[in-house]
Parts: sequence; C-alpha cells; structure tokens
Amino acid sequence: MAKSIMLQGTGSDVGKTVLVAGLCRLASNRGCRVAPFKPQNMSNNAAVSADGGEIGRAQWLQSLAARIQSSIHMNPVLLKPQSETGSQVVVQGKVVGQARGRDYQAMKPKLLGAVLESFETIRAGRDLVIVEGAGSPAEINLRAGDIANMGFATRAGVPVVLVGDIDRGGVIASLVGTHTVLMPEDRAMVTGYLINKFRGDVTLFDDGLTAIGGFTGWPCFGVVPWLKAARQLPAEDSVVLERLSRGTARALTIAVPVLPRIANFDDLDPLAAEPSVDLRFIQPGDRLPEDAALVILPGSKATISDLAALRAAGWDKDLARHLRHGGRVIGLCGGYQMLGRRISDPLGIEGGTAEIDGLGLLDVETEMAREKVVRNSGARSTEHDVALEGYEIHLGKTTGPDCARPPVIIEDRPDGALSPDGCVMGTYLHGLFASDAYRAALLRSFGIEAEAFDYRGSVDAALDAVAGELEAVLDPRWLDGLMGR
Repeated sequence: MAKSIMLQGTGSDVGKTVLVAGLCRLASNRGCRVAPFKPQNMSNNAAVSADGGEIGRAQWLQSLAARIQSSIHMNPVLLKPQSETGSQVVVQGKVVGQARGRDYQAMKPKLLGAVLESFETIRAGRDLVIVEGAGSPAEINLRAGDIANMGFATRAGVPVVLVGDIDRGGVIASLVGTHTVLMPEDRAMVTGYLINKFRGDVTLFDDGLTAIGGFTGWPCFGVVPWLKAARQLPAEDSVVLERLSRGTARALTIAVPVLPRIANFDDLDPLAAEPSVDLRFIQPGDRLPEDAALVILPGSKATISDLAALRAAGWDKDLARHLRHGGRVIGLCGGYQMLGRRISDPLGIEGGTAEIDGLGLLDVETEMAREKVVRNSGARSTEHDVALEGYEIHLGKTTGPDCARPPVIIEDRPDGALSPDGCVMGTYLHGLFASDAYRAALLRSFGIEAEAFDYRGSVDAALDAVAGELEAVLDPRWLDGLMGR
C-alpha cells in the first residue's frame, strides 16, 4: 500500500501548493511513483483533467510535477466561489449544484465517501501520495464533518506535517497555537513541521526552533528558504494578484482588471514571464493605465455580477478611451461574454440579474445554459496561423455577426469573435498565451521582436529547481523514510 503524508498549514497561503509540487517532483526524480491529492479545494482557477473533469489548477500543476496524467480523483471536491457566501460544488469532476456556506457544512459528511473513494483510486499503483490540506486545522469551528484537514487525515490514517509561514510573522505563535487548539486525536496525527519562506541567515532562528519544540514536542523537518523559482509557477489564489502588478518600464504594457470573481488568471502567466511585457493587474479604485497597448478581460466565475463590478469601477469608460486611442482588447471566456451587447440568464444559473447589457465592443450576445462545457482542446489561431492547445470551461453560448470572424478554430469548430477593425477579440479557449508561437506572433503585432521563450519548459525547469532546493534543506532522514530509501 502506498505511503502517504499530508501537508496542512497554520493558515491559508502558507505555500502548501508549491511544497507539494516540489516534493512530487523530488520524489519523481528519485524514481518514486508519486501522486498528489487534495480532498477539498476552493478556487476559481480550475483545469480540465486528462479524464475530462474539473479539478483545481494546483492539482494539475502537481500532477505535472509528478510526471503523471491529471485525474478528477486528485481533487474530488472543488468549490468555485460565485458570491461572498456561496459556491458551485464540483464532485469528482462534475458540477453537483450550488451551496451557501452553512448549507455546505451540512453537505460535507456526505462528501467524505467520494473523497475516500478518490483517495484509494489515487493510491492504487503508487509508492507515495502527497496530500495537501486546505486552510488550517486550527479552524476548529469547522472541525465537525471536516473533509479538508484533520477530518480526512484521521479517517484515512494519513500522518500530517504542519507548514508555518515565517514571512508573514508570528510563526512560533501559529505553530504553538495550532498545537494548543487541536483535539488530542488530531494532535496525535502531527509528525512534525516545516518552516516556509525564510529569508536570511537560518541560524538566527535556532532559538525559535528550540522554543517550538519545547512547547509542542514536534520535530522540525526543515526550514525552507524563499523559493525564487516558485515565481515561475502558476499561482492558485487570487489574493496574490494584489502583489503581482509590476509597473516596470518594458516594451509592452498589458493591463488586466481584477474582477471580484476572477477565474483562471493563470492564463496570463506566460505573458508575465515575457521579458518585454509589463503585465499589470489593476485593482478596483485604480484606473486602467493610459500607456497600456492591450487590455485583457480575464475569465470570471460570475460573469454578470463581475460585469456590474467592472462598470462600478469605471473600467467601461477606461476601455472606451483605450480603444479610441488605438488600444486593443482581448476577452477570455467570461471576459469574452462581457464584450458583447447582452448577457442573459433566463434559468437563473448565476442567480440574481436575469439580463444585463454588455460592453457592446463585439456584436454578439450570450445566453447562459445549464450544460457546462468542460474539455481539453486542440486548436488553431486564425489570426496568426499557429497551433494552440488549451481547454474550455464555461456556461453559455455566444452568437452574433462578429462570430463570422472566429479568431480560433477548436477541433474544427469556429470559436470566438473579432471586431471588424480587429481591435477587439474574444474566445472561450483557456491557455491561449501558453503557445510560444502565438505569444511571439502577438508581440510582433505590437512591433516587438521577442526572443524565443519556451514557457512550458520554464515551468518544468522551475519544478526541478524547487525540488533541488527542497532536497538541500529538508531533513534527509525524513525524506529517505518518506520516499522509500
């Protein structure tokens, strides 16, 4: 039976996703048959797994790190927030409905069976499964019926390693506090801890390690430095967007308005990695920069309400000004729907508003439909005549005169729309910018001759770099015991 270990955090955004990815690559490099697993994820950054369902984008990245195909069973429960209090619920790759926070708490015990079934499926034929928790086990108000942290670990018998983020401060208190509030049976699952995101001379924290050990009795399996290579990996949570706007002088400025329910924003990562591109994520309250040559409207989990938020931020006026001054606009998925004349939701799928005027920048209309399109797709750019590879995750059908100029052909199907002057484009294809040939052609259309850049190769190299850094700093006895030596 496969070994397993679960990384749980003392809080959200402590770096669990990158650590699991790095450990998966490290185990793979050692010849270990490894797989990632996350019982419950909450994210609007979704991917289409190799077996055709929705999973968190992070688990897709972790499967890449493990050098195996992704599967719906790597993330059996995915919550996609649609409002402040409610989410779409995806179980083993398929949408099963929507639930508000309190209603979901009542659902969780029923979902445990699917989680355990998926875990056993992932364990089959593996040497090691590395599990990622969600949030923190210290949220003891959510312990009853828990499937994301200790509820899963105790039921599945998976030992736990706690991860504390020293960069945000208070790491000693967060680890000791977690030890204090855990129930005895949960505390017994913890085998040790990791300190993550350390900067500077690690010996300066020796007394801190002694203090944590004195309070908890837990061993430290390593102090992980700030992993520079992790910047080349896709981020999962939209909270990071507040610190991703570079604002540095580069040849091409691209602006991305950050919408409340922004989804699949890792579509933009390949552009952010281009040396000639200044990719700016614009927060509500800020204007779209006048020096931007291109504005990209990203995907959205709640298109109608996000369109209303876009107008409330004044970005509709900024877009009009941008186009008057010769700028260009690309809309991806929900962003594409916003560019049209109208969006209707007669079945109330998104809830609330049944119809809203679009931005009117493309002569198309969208009607939301109950059936969700979820598939990996081979495609081709008609604008630049280059091959593309991506995926589709969307509700709704878009039609209208501008669809007669499809910018993309997906599996012999025309997709998207292009304005008569070619300045406004929309498509349902995610992953557009991951094509090196497409990115190069796009930059050339702005007069920039960029050097050839292998984006997918850079992600793979970053995973190897993270794995190498982890191997250098983690307790070798712990690693050897985990990975079968």
